[in-house]
Amino acid sequence: MSVWHISGGRRLSGSLAVQGAKNAVLPIMAASVLAPGQIELLNVPELRDVDTTVRILRTLGCGVEREGDAVNIDSRGLARSEIPHSLMRELRSSVIFLGALLARCGRARLSMPGGCELGPRPIDLHLMALRALGARIDERGGDLVCTTPEGLHGADIALPTPSVGATENAMLCACAAEGETVITNAAREPEITELQSFLRKLGAEVSGAGSATVTVRGGPLSARRVGHRIMPDRIVSATYLAACAAAGGDVELRGVCPEHFSTVLRSLSECGCDIMSKGARVRLRSDGNLTAPMPVITGPYPGFPTDAQPLMLAACLRAKGTSVFVENVFQNRFRFTEELLRLGARIHTEGRVAVVTGVQALHGAPAVATDLRGGAALIIAALSAEGRTELLDSGHVARGYERFDENLRALGADISRT
Repeated sequence: MSVWHISGGRRLSGSLAVQGAKNAVLPIMAASVLAPGQIELLNVPELRDVDTTVRILRTLGCGVEREGDAVNIDSRGLARSEIPHSLMRELRSSVIFLGALLARCGRARLSMPGGCELGPRPIDLHLMALRALGARIDERGGDLVCTTPEGLHGADIALPTPSVGATENAMLCACAAEGETVITNAAREPEITELQSFLRKLGAEVSGAGSATVTVRGGPLSARRVGHRIMPDRIVSATYLAACAAAGGDVELRGVCPEHFSTVLRSLSECGCDIMSKGARVRLRSDGNLTAPMPVITGPYPGFPTDAQPLMLAACLRAKGTSVFVENVFQNRFRFTEELLRLGARIHTEGRVAVVTGVQALHGAPAVATDLRGGAALIIAALSAEGRTELLDSGHVARGYERFDENLRALGADISRT
């Protein structure tokens, strides 16, 4: 448990290098067990979720060493295919190990995953895809027991919705399946393309990532040494820009992919921010006096990312006019808005819609982080509020942000954590 102490009213300015993407590195770390090999990953962020994944890999028998932003994984000693419940409950994305372990070992056992409580996030699509590839999956005492009695075989997998996790699990498992697998209505997120890039380095034949159809031609993967640099985090990029928009200031982000969060940039521009993008750099200037943007409607990539919705909402709390947010991905994504009311925000939620009426000023107050992005949203709001905010956080923010307080202080924020 930690407490964030934030005194608002200070403009943000400076330049910042953006960390590696959490949602890219976690499936890639799981993919490292597909074949016996030695993997070096660079630009790996220091996050609680990454630490949990390291512990999972070590539990499975892999050697893992970390030095700075480099993580070295030796999967040649993989000896187990079971992940303890104590680790599974810490990490939602741990379910991605199902496909990787089935591909490597032909079996896997793990409990239902944990993570942020954002409403029902069933893994039915994951299991459907794995069963199509030949997996037999039984539930025993809350555990998923997975075997491949007749081996893995290629299949045509039509996802009802473009689930990122189900697409990734199917891709990993299909690498060891005999024949060709075609995943239709696949997720198109940049993290899927990043996973494809890594799988190709392992020797897998994967194509189509970034489109609605991903094709995998399965076959044995040989032991090899592989190096890979993790892409920048588009949601973290959006977070710092939203913070600057709300508090006012002039911030440049380095080492980013602006095309990965273009919908966020468009909404911030509609709010009145001056945004300049060149190569791997984005600069945002804001006087802190924003105007309500066009309705923000979340959806699968290339739509507005659900993870950036709380950040954008927080930036609009003092925006002139009425801002409308429609959440089409997670049922309980607006839980954090109840905490924003403590700071003086005017928000009305009904079902999947939140309507924000801009207020003249926010005021610091005690609040509680309900989830990862909701916690970041509260910090953004506190930075633009008058007075001091104390945010109680059970570790949510550390799951997705590397040295968040240090980076914000470097930009001029009055923020600390105890």
